[in-house]
Amino acid sequence: MQLLTLPPSPALATSIRATAQVFEDPKSKALLKHLQQVAPSEASVLIIGETGTGKELVARHIHNLSTRKTQPFVAVNCGAFSESLVEAELFGHEKGAFTGALSAKAGWFEEANGGTLFLDEIGDLPMSIQVKLLRVLQEREVVRLGSRKSIAINVRLLAATNVQLERAINAGHFREDLFYRLNVVNLELSPLRERPGDIIALVHYFIASYSKRLSYGEITLSAEARQKLETYSWPGNIRELENVIHHTLLICRDGVIQSEDLRLSNLRIERQDAPPRSDKSALDLLDQALHQLFEEQVDNLHEHVERSLLSAAYKFCHHNQVHTAQLLGLSRNVTRTLLINLGELKVNKRRPAKASPDGRVLHLSI
Repeated sequence: MQLLTLPPSPALATSIRATAQVFEDPKSKALLKHLQQVAPSEASVLIIGETGTGKELVARHIHNLSTRKTQPFVAVNCGAFSESLVEAELFGHEKGAFTGALSAKAGWFEEANGGTLFLDEIGDLPMSIQVKLLRVLQEREVVRLGSRKSIAINVRLLAATNVQLERAINAGHFREDLFYRLNVVNLELSPLRERPGDIIALVHYFIASYSKRLSYGEITLSAEARQKLETYSWPGNIRELENVIHHTLLICRDGVIQSEDLRLSNLRIERQDAPPRSDKSALDLLDQALHQLFEEQVDNLHEHVERSLLSAAYKFCHHNQVHTAQLLGLSRNVTRTLLINLGELKVNKRRPAKASPDGRVLHLSI
């Protein structure tokens, strides 16, 4: 078994949990081969996959296989910052650039200079920042907020998303030119349910890891427990698997994990509100709906259809924002804004981001 264990980046050590990426399943072995081919290059990489599939681990592996492996690896979650903060965090700011900017600070591009910058949840970037990011990638220089002086940078960019950016482009929420700049190499990570050969390998890794951390002796896995783990769909992917094993080790007895020790989630995107199946295609149903709306002489047809689609998707997903965003192929931030505009959500104050002692937000991926 090929096992990859990667330590957290020193600069982003807070709230990063060490985990594992294994390459045991045929799909994972094919991915590993592809990684080994593209990693030594300087090409930008777009990593696509569901939440919890290990996108950051793959990015770190690319960095460690590249010529930049001795240089910084900086990971940033784009969905962790407000629109007003993200520009200063990425590109830096000068003293007095905004209220609270008591001193000049380098942005994440400067911190990663010579190494690799990983932008997770790239689809959450506001359009205004996408324009500036594209310019940085083209010119290979940044201009800090509040400054007119450009700073040369040498950074390899890796990006990740759990939404289909092509849909976001069609919806006008992501720039097509930035997509092509990022998508030089495209890596799609299969969800854990589609690579069952990795499940038990990951289970053994997490058992060994948490047993050592908890100072336990040898832990074994019963045949019934193994079968239960192999047949579960793992909607939360590797992250869910790790949490399940951690909890199981706390409650199992006599050093043996039994089937009843495994507390697996029943969370699903239930489709109870979906209409009965029809032989009509989606285009047929849309054509029928448009005819009806035309006869009713609905004003602002495009806006009406867009609002209706969003409202129906939100109800279909049982008012879950993340599932709605995934269904529509939009980022969570965009979906939240649209739902607020629709009146489906109330505006709540954002929780403050976790910061280092000097006030700089370090890493907020969950």
